[in-house]
Amino acid sequence: MPIQSLIVDDEPLARERVRSFLAAEPDFEIAGECGSGKDALAFLRRAKVDLIFLDIVMPEMNGFELARALPPQHFPHIIFVTVFDTFALQAFEVHAVDYLLKPVEPGRFKAALDKVRARWHDREFSAGWGERITSLLRDLNPPSVGPGRISLKIDGEIVFFDPAAIRWLESAGNYVSVHLNGKHKLIRDTLSNLQARLEPFGFVRISRSAIVNIADIQAIKPCGFGEYSVRLLDTTELTLSRSYREAFFRRVDGC
Repeated sequence: MPIQSLIVDDEPLARERVRSFLAAEPDFEIAGECGSGKDALAFLRRAKVDLIFLDIVMPEMNGFELARALPPQHFPHIIFVTVFDTFALQAFEVHAVDYLLKPVEPGRFKAALDKVRARWHDREFSAGWGERITSLLRDLNPPSVGPGRISLKIDGEIVFFDPAAIRWLESAGNYVSVHLNGKHKLIRDTLSNLQARLEPFGFVRISRSAIVNIADIQAIKPCGFGEYSVRLLDTTELTLSRSYREAFFRRVDGC
């Protein structure tokens, strides 16, 4: 019986790429495709699948949140599809969780499927799969600390924040600069990881290098070539790039 697979990604081209690769694998069958975490959760409540190709960074419900919401008694194998850098990927490898880097390469895709095949009849591995995912989520995307609070590791300390105090974030090499009411702190993390953690608190990504607090946006205006200027309450001007425009306005319109 073919391994029933679900593709979950908010980017149609990314779903198409995974679909085209799976078409050449007769022992895998596509049970469905979903463009959001919420749609995937609704699908999984109606049907059981064996494998999920799961994008991490999605609006409304990211891949980590979807994984947390899956029923433990029917926990499918998951291949995370991610743009995380090597620093963050170490956690995937430690917990023996499969991942694919975007853009997905054919050779890497085949290697991931070979792992699934090898583990498919390994009852011991399958029995501990849900625990591996739980441990990964705890390391990569720790839950909020208390109602409306998050924790960030800064200068060797775990600091607790009200997310409303964060105005925006920008990538800075191997670090992220977190702007907090006139000052900023550097933390060792990836922007994609922080995006997944902050989206539930009203943050949205506007470019490869910036995430903003929606509540801190003062005005948006077009500036040509499909890009927009985003002005924050403290008069900071940032650029909304074309590739993030659709998801941005979908998210802002819902607020």
